[in-house]
Amino acid sequence: AGTSIGELAGMLAQRQLALACVCDVDTPTVAGAVSTGTHGSMSRTGSVSAQVTGLRMVEGSGTALEVPPAELDAARTALGALGVITEVELAVRPEFVLRMSQARMPLDEALSGDYLDAHRWAEFSVFPYATEALARWADEVTDHPAPRSAMRTQQRRLVRSAAVGGGVALGRTVPRLVPAINRAATRLNGSGSVTDLAHRVLLARPVVRWEESEWALPRAALADGVRGMLAAISDRGLDIGFPLEVRVGPAEPGWLHPAYGRNTGWVAVHTAVGVDPEPMTQLASEVLGAHAGRPHWGKRHPWTMHELASAYPRLDDFRALRDLRDPGRVLTNPHVEALLGH
Repeated sequence: AGTSIGELAGMLAQRQLALACVCDVDTPTVAGAVSTGTHGSMSRTGSVSAQVTGLRMVEGSGTALEVPPAELDAARTALGALGVITEVELAVRPEFVLRMSQARMPLDEALSGDYLDAHRWAEFSVFPYATEALARWADEVTDHPAPRSAMRTQQRRLVRSAAVGGGVALGRTVPRLVPAINRAATRLNGSGSVTDLAHRVLLARPVVRWEESEWALPRAALADGVRGMLAAISDRGLDIGFPLEVRVGPAEPGWLHPAYGRNTGWVAVHTAVGVDPEPMTQLASEVLGAHAGRPHWGKRHPWTMHELASAYPRLDDFRALRDLRDPGRVLTNPHVEALLGH
C-alpha cells in the first residue's frame, strides 16, 4: 500500500506489465491514490481505485482483515475512514506503448466528444482570457518506445516553466498583463509528439508549485461548466495565470468516488503558492457545484456532510459500514468528521 505509483509502474514494467489506468503523476502511494480517487483522463478506463480487485486493511479495533467482496466498492475510495490499507491487489494488463501528441485547438473542438472520446487518453488545458486550448492526447501503437532525450525533456519543461511559472510571477507583479500573458503562454506551448511506455509518456513533472481544486461534473455538463468557469473568472477580473485542466473518465463503482455512477468530466483550477487559494476554491465550488460537480478528495474544497448527503446516494450505507469498521472513531480527524460526521 505504501508503494508509490511510480515505483509500482517500474516494477510492473520489469515484468512487461502495466496498469490500464495511466496517471500523469507518479508520487502518490497506491493506498493514497485508491483512497482519494486519483484518476487519469481516459473516457473508457476507470481510475486507480477502479482497478482494485482486493484490499487488506487494519480496521479501527486494530484487527487486520481482507475486505469482503460486498464491501469492496465502499473501500475503493474510503478517505481512510474504514481502515488503514496495508495491501492492495490490482488488475494489470500487458505493457503498452502510447504515442502522445499535443497541439493548440479551438476550445469548442477540444470540448467535443469527437476529440475527448476519440483517443486512449485525451485532455486539454485552457488559460483564462485565451481563445485556444492546449490539447494533449495519446493512442496505443505497436511502435517500439522512443523516449525523448533528457535534454529535450528539460527544454520542454523550461518552456512550460516560462509559459506558466514566469507568467504567474509577472502577472502577480503587473496584474493587468494577465490576459496577454495567458494568450502568449498558449502560443509558447506549441505542438509535438513522443512515443514511449504508457507510464512514462504521460508523466508531467510540475514546473511550478500551486494550490488546486478539482471537480467531477456529469459528462453532459462539462462544456457548460468549463465555459461558466472561464466566464466567471473574466467577469470578476481575477488574475489567474494558470490554465484550467480538463479531463474525462467513465462512471466509477466506488461509493464515495467523485465519478460514482456517472460518466464524468473533470475540471481543475489552480492558484500559485503564496496566493490565497480560497477565492478561487469558493468560485469553483459555486460555478462547478451548480453543474452538479463533486470535489476531488485530494484537493481543496469547502464541502461538508450537508453537500455529500445530496450528492452521494450511498452515503448512508458508507456511514453504516464505518460504524461497523471503526465504531470508536480511531480513524478520524476534523476534516473527515466534517465530511462524514462523528
